[in-house]
Amino acid sequence: MQSLIISIMGKDKPGLVDALAKCIYKHKGNWQGSSFAHMAGMFTGFVEVHVPADENEKLVDALNAISDLSVQSVAVNTASNTLTNQLTVDVMGNDKAGIVQELTSVLNQFNLNILNFSSRCESAPNWGSLIFKANAVIAVPEDFDDDALQDALESLANDLVVDIQAKQ
Repeated sequence: MQSLIISIMGKDKPGLVDALAKCIYKHKGNWQGSSFAHMAGMFTGFVEVHVPADENEKLVDALNAISDLSVQSVAVNTASNTLTNQLTVDVMGNDKAGIVQELTSVLNQFNLNILNFSSRCESAPNWGSLIFKANAVIAVPEDFDDDALQDALESLANDLVVDIQAKQ
């Protein structure tokens, strides 16, 4: 079996994931995991599938033929799962330009790998501005100092609330 990472993007409409799933199933693919999102009228996401080597090229051709959908795929060797300690980092504060860059810069200064990152802005009716919320899952070394990371993140702004928990 070949591991294939597929990214998709298209104008949102009902049936996009179903078309993708049917195509993968038709080519004997096994859906391993996925993440999808709707943003600004567009639907985007990625999927990992395992597909027999003799079906790989046929699957890629079929995926590229799905109308109204931009598809990219990359065949990869199945990576061995190395056990790492993981932390979940939740951040909330007033939205401002550059906040994601500031957050990721701090994570990079600690040489941490981001495994999953999601963010959004929500209306804060009592303040008349937007509230930024982010959630990250990061890989950390065994003896990592969570408190130092929390201090560094909270020092970015006086209104930033940071919660760090061991991922279960």
